[in-house]
Amino acid sequence: MINREMNHRYLAVKLDYRDRDPAALVAEVDKRIADKVSFDRSKFHLAWGGQLEGQQRAEARFKLIVSLVLGLMMALLYAEFGLLRQVLLILSIVPLATLGGLIALRLTGTTLNVASGVGFIALSGVAIMNGVIMVANLNRVCRHDMPLLDAVLSGAGERLRPVLMTAAVATFGMLPAALATGVGSDVQRSLAIVVAGGLIPATLLTLFIIPTFYYVIERWAARRAAVATPAAERGLSDA
Repeated sequence: MINREMNHRYLAVKLDYRDRDPAALVAEVDKRIADKVSFDRSKFHLAWGGQLEGQQRAEARFKLIVSLVLGLMMALLYAEFGLLRQVLLILSIVPLATLGGLIALRLTGTTLNVASGVGFIALSGVAIMNGVIMVANLNRVCRHDMPLLDAVLSGAGERLRPVLMTAAVATFGMLPAALATGVGSDVQRSLAIVVAGGLIPATLLTLFIIPTFYYVIERWAARRAAVATPAAERGLSDA
């Protein structure tokens, strides 16, 4: 049946699929059409609609939201710590947490969709919150008259239980939704799998990698400041 829309004739071809990512399916179909079907593209054209069209609109909005969220996070973190190196240190949790979420999706056979994208945003928020807890306490301990290494070890030990509690509550709270198999559970399962799977490497990063890099970065900053101070004093004396 040939229909008309906006003074154009069109023929709608409907298809259904299972266990496939819509974007990958469309890319495969387009490739096969280009290889095996020839037609005058000046008179005819192909357009995909339905679920894929809605997903593409949602992905465009999602990219905009992610950009705004990351920008807002950077602004708030810089307002809190005032040091770009510490802001970047905290934000470095996000890539590993994202990797953990992607691995969890792969192991469970779940496709990457808008719901899992929302899960990545929630995962980033929890991971960054743990990073803020750790770095803020390291800064507090380092203000005392202690060697840097001792201060880092003491501060990281103090925040071991709070970080573990935050990650454990979020992870176990998402497990029922991640294991759900009933009707209509697809959306909540994707979100929960991302959060539960991504918090495991994010927590390990917060507890062990963040203090290590904090020590390296702050020692480098202290050495640089020590080198710059005599040079500035010599410049003042010459003046």
